[in-house]
Amino acid sequence: MTRQQIKAAMVDIGIVPVVRTTSAETAIKAIEAIYSGGIRSAEITMTVPGAIKALEKVADLFGDKIVLGAGTVLDPETARICMLAGAQFFVTPSLKTSTIEMANRYSKVICPGALTPTEVLTAWEAGADIVKVFPCGNVGGPKYIKALKGPFPHIEMVPTGGVNLETAGEFLKAGACAVAVGGELVDAKLIKEGKYDEIEARARQYLGVIQKAREELKG
Repeated sequence: MTRQQIKAAMVDIGIVPVVRTTSAETAIKAIEAIYSGGIRSAEITMTVPGAIKALEKVADLFGDKIVLGAGTVLDPETARICMLAGAQFFVTPSLKTSTIEMANRYSKVICPGALTPTEVLTAWEAGADIVKVFPCGNVGGPKYIKALKGPFPHIEMVPTGGVNLETAGEFLKAGACAVAVGGELVDAKLIKEGKYDEIEARARQYLGVIQKAREELKG
């Protein structure tokens, strides 16, 4: 897929599940559950032991059927390794322009983390495809996205932190192009208990919430 197609698919899906588990095996199982629940996107964080192996395995298993990303990418070197493992988009917790440059060089989608208006604009001007607003829940949630969209209507934003089944729709209505969901979807307790069917059910619930919010936005 081209960079434009990857970004369009992420926005169309509307949700980026953040897979932060304790092993590569559980990360893969979680993604299989998310996929079965209808979500065709996933982000494996670099905090997962064996994260690169997990990226390679998921890329092999799903190919173009899933938009696969790497999360918690702290530097351009890590971005490049993830790229070679099959990641199509990159998410960072903070703003590092050299990581944005690396993604741009290879025409991959980059979603750098930012919080303040200055960081959001700096990320966008440096070549971000979508700006990840993190930790969004701690600074006002949907209201904060709405406030940022006032001066920056042209900047695509994805909130992370504070996104759950109750707030996901509100974030979209506030102007987010999609939402990123971690533990509220890929629940550590459910994984520990092997209840992947419940993660699958949650994936369906989130898709329902996103669809409903978008229908309401269309009016």
